[in-house]
Amino acid sequence: MKSFFRPDARNEEQSANPSLSLRINIFFFGTFIIFCIIIVRLAIVQFVEGPTLTEVETSRDTKNVPLASIRGSILAKGGEKLAYSTSVQTLYFSLTSDYTETVTDKKTKLTSRSPEATAKANQLAADLAADFAKYGAKVPEDEVITKDAVLKAMDLDSKVYSGFMLRPIKRGLVKEEIAYFMEHKDKYPNLTVSEEDERHYDPDTVAVQTVGYIKPFKKSKESLDIYLNIQAAMRQDADPGLAYRDDEFVGFDGLELQYQRELRGRNGYLTVGVNAKNMAEGIEAIVPPVKGNDVWTTIDKNIQLKTEQAILDQIKWVHSNPVQGKVHPDAKTGYAVAMEVDTGNIVAIASMEDYDTNIWTSGTLPTEVWDELQLNYQNGAVTPFSSGRSGHNFESAVFLGSVIKPLTVLIGLNEGFITTRTTYPDKGSTTFGRAGYETTVRNAGGHAYGYFKSPAMAIEKSSNVFMIDMVGKKLYEKYGSEGVKVWDKYMREFGLGEQPGSGLPREHKGLINYFQEANTEEGGGGAQSALVFASFGQQGKYTALQLAQYASTLANQGVRIKPQLVSKITDQSGNTVKTFGREVLNEVKFDKAYWREVIKGMNTSVSAFEDFPYDFARKTGTSQQQYRIKVNGVKTSYLADNGVFIAFAPRDKPKLAVAVIIPEGGFGSNSAAPVARKIFDAYDWEYGLDGTPKKNNPPVKDDDKQTAGDGATTE
Repeated sequence: MKSFFRPDARNEEQSANPSLSLRINIFFFGTFIIFCIIIVRLAIVQFVEGPTLTEVETSRDTKNVPLASIRGSILAKGGEKLAYSTSVQTLYFSLTSDYTETVTDKKTKLTSRSPEATAKANQLAADLAADFAKYGAKVPEDEVITKDAVLKAMDLDSKVYSGFMLRPIKRGLVKEEIAYFMEHKDKYPNLTVSEEDERHYDPDTVAVQTVGYIKPFKKSKESLDIYLNIQAAMRQDADPGLAYRDDEFVGFDGLELQYQRELRGRNGYLTVGVNAKNMAEGIEAIVPPVKGNDVWTTIDKNIQLKTEQAILDQIKWVHSNPVQGKVHPDAKTGYAVAMEVDTGNIVAIASMEDYDTNIWTSGTLPTEVWDELQLNYQNGAVTPFSSGRSGHNFESAVFLGSVIKPLTVLIGLNEGFITTRTTYPDKGSTTFGRAGYETTVRNAGGHAYGYFKSPAMAIEKSSNVFMIDMVGKKLYEKYGSEGVKVWDKYMREFGLGEQPGSGLPREHKGLINYFQEANTEEGGGGAQSALVFASFGQQGKYTALQLAQYASTLANQGVRIKPQLVSKITDQSGNTVKTFGREVLNEVKFDKAYWREVIKGMNTSVSAFEDFPYDFARKTGTSQQQYRIKVNGVKTSYLADNGVFIAFAPRDKPKLAVAVIIPEGGFGSNSAAPVARKIFDAYDWEYGLDGTPKKNNPPVKDDDKQTAGDGATTE
């Protein structure tokens, strides 16, 4: 057999195996070394570095730092901005641990900022001061931002802000500064440029107390319920977009407060990492803010300004022109409200004197400014508190006086005490009370008006004695002490003793005196006394807003509607997100003949309306208020006359209701009525009491007339 075995094959195989084995051994050895390194490293991480890493991980957290949104505007009916915000850019500093590192002195055991941290803070402050000087706008020397000012703003000791909160360094950056800091983020990793708003108010001071004002959240959060609730929500880690910054401006009164949530929009926020020392470790996320919505009021700027000026003019007039034989220098304030009868829209609401609301936008108020402001910064047309004072310290809510008489007659008619044909001999005075202890009450000026053919004449002549004999005393005869509750029920149905419903902060219900008088037996008091004095308007104090709603309810023949100050809310794109319309609060059902009789009687002679082109319903009032002064060391009581006036026009198709109050102004026909006339004229010009705005067809002046060729004059 022939063999195919090659003698050298075994030798070749043996020579190749050592090389392959060497490579395999090197591979496995290398793998072993790598695994050893990994195992050792894992052991170090677990047993050596583990506790440290665990401490860092457990001490690290995130916080949301609010970024304020741009506040929406408050606009007049025609779109004029009554309150608005302009965008400003603010430079913020984020405090980190390398600026707060501390060292402890071995001898004194006192802790202080380390030299490295101090040097770093000083360097940043110096650099920023130099950059502001180089790129910022030129400012007076006393407004230059120095290194020390920057250090103070950085709040390195967290005296003002929490450790992780952003610190405002400079507000109102110019475009050169914005560009510089945006381009040099690497140089300034702890700085952030954020858009914010700066609030402004119409310098014409339009309805300033109604528009309201703002304050920093830090100064507001402990005094108003809305911000107490917000604080509670923030403590529960609610939506970060709803979180407030302490230095954020918020509404504190008026529409600014009432529509705070709508105007504010939604804050943005920075999500920052925070270490165990409450220091920021870096920004992890940014959510931009959402601008607030715009609130459109029903206030007509032109009518509002004419109303305000009319009050000031009339106050000045009664200081130097006799009313009922004397001047009235103690008339220092005045209030007026004009309300559309069919819609409830408030076209004017004035509380005078007023002030420039822009004083609040700096966040601080000098003591001397506050001392001058504190008596009239609130809305005297809505609340009597801190809303201005007359010469003898009277508030803005006053007794109704004779303007109550249309309602008094309505009550008498509805209770069956009188009919539309009831006659009455007015002798000028009447008495009430127990025999031998009677109290005498007279008409104003002691006038005896003679024979009344109807209750309407008693309203027109403003007879106190008719109201007492035919309504006040009869309520007591029918109901006894319960008569006061019956009277109160009627008052509330017309909004007297109820909040009008505008929603404005501190809206007043009225100061009701008849219950107190009913419970007072001294000096001839009691239920009968309360009803007698209430019947001609001396037992309840109310605001101009309440009187305007009362006049509107008379005009609407028992339908009480909500005073509306806002017509709509729009977003920043102009889209309407909410509208407001006519809202009925309650309705009083009386016989139509009663309404005709009462409205017919609202026909008091008022000289200020002598040439008024419309038939209109009106009622003057003079409420008397007692004050005491010392004469030769002896306290003496006097009565002051408050001017009150309500009206609506036209009489048959009412369009506008007006109420005016001039504390210590004298008789309402002389002090308050002229203001109302100017309001009606202003509304007639803008909208037309008959539906035709007179501004569209102004009267032609004699100078504008042209002479035709035949000698005739054409207009």
